[in-house]
Amino acid sequence: MKVAIPTPLRSYTTGASAVVAHGTTLDEVLHDLDRQFPGIRFRVVDEQGRLRRHMRIFVDDDMVRDLATIVRDDHVVTLMQALSGGAGPADGGQRVDRSVRRYTNQ
Repeated sequence: MKVAIPTPLRSYTTGASAVVAHGTTLDEVLHDLDRQFPGIRFRVVDEQGRLRRHMRIFVDDDMVRDLATIVRDDHVVTLMQALSGGAGPADGGQRVDRSVRRYTNQ
């Protein structure tokens, strides 16, 4: 299945914004990603095998937190890192807009 990689993790995938991984659960997909791109799983999953608090995983359009979630080859898995902060009234929200454009490469 296709796995979309956020910009901060693309150093593991030699810059690729999307890669292919295999598995029947999210956990298996993350293990396959780590087999192909060593170290990437640790950035997504903590030492106890739980999704890190700042990470979000979407299967198609649904956000999931359970690594036992069943996935199929026709699904698209999107890894995202939560953004924090924001713009105050002084810049009219433009700082957030720039951050979102940079994060999504728009």
